[in-house]
Amino acid sequence: MVIVLYALTAFLYASLTWHAWATRNPQGRLAAAGPTLAETAPAARPAAWWRSAWLLVLLTHGLLLHETIFRDNGMVFGFAYALSAMLWLGIGIYWIESFFFALAGLGLIVTPVALVASLLPLLFPGSQILGYAASGLFKFHFIIANVAYGLFTLAAFHAVLMLLAERRLHTFSRPGAGVAAPVREPLWLGRWLDLLPPLLTLEKLLFRLIGAGFVLLTLTIVSGVLFSETIFSRAARFDHKTVFALISWVMFGGILLARRLYGWRGRVALRWVIAAFCMLLLAYVGSRFVLEVVVHRL
Repeated sequence: MVIVLYALTAFLYASLTWHAWATRNPQGRLAAAGPTLAETAPAARPAAWWRSAWLLVLLTHGLLLHETIFRDNGMVFGFAYALSAMLWLGIGIYWIESFFFALAGLGLIVTPVALVASLLPLLFPGSQILGYAASGLFKFHFIIANVAYGLFTLAAFHAVLMLLAERRLHTFSRPGAGVAAPVREPLWLGRWLDLLPPLLTLEKLLFRLIGAGFVLLTLTIVSGVLFSETIFSRAARFDHKTVFALISWVMFGGILLARRLYGWRGRVALRWVIAAFCMLLLAYVGSRFVLEVVVHRL
């Protein structure tokens, strides 16, 4: 059953990735329509069948995670499962966003990454968690932590695409001998970035994601302290996971505060978002990767 779910999830992600690149890439139908049309046509929202296909892969990937993480004799988790769950939740949030915004360009990068992440647990099976896995407080902590990870994962993808789009915009507008400077970039990248909504729309979405993620990350830290006090009789363990989580919390909070007080935007804000996400990634995924893969301690 599980291997069938792995195969089906990989097949669906691969099919969506192939279709997206075949129809959006300059080698596909977009180029066949001619460069002028490709450069000026507005990005359309996905069709109903496309959303249904995304919903199918979300359900399949979600069932796969449930069957592989929650088992009769306990709960299994590790850095590979964390990455898979992060990308699954990021895809889910992207799917919801697609009802309101044209985000085809974002899907082109999120889908192949989700494909790889969904298969990682086959190579890195993780470790078994016993005893406290059935605790209601632990389940609450586990769920909100993963939702926060998913929100920040999608926010990081947003930030990367915005940096590329802003760089391209500045390149086009840079003066050179009275005319626009020549632009040298791969043709597929330019067409890909043309599929994105305006930068202001992406920026609005980005800070919505960060705001929601920050609230959930705060709840994650608080519930983690309560859980640690209940199970281990101490409020917190200052290990790598806790330190990096607190650093990322401070960085994301600082980004939101600077946005509100000083109107932070542009490259500086985007780079801080990516840096804060890297700290969050190191909080659990990085520490578990070192334990499971580098030092082989589960």
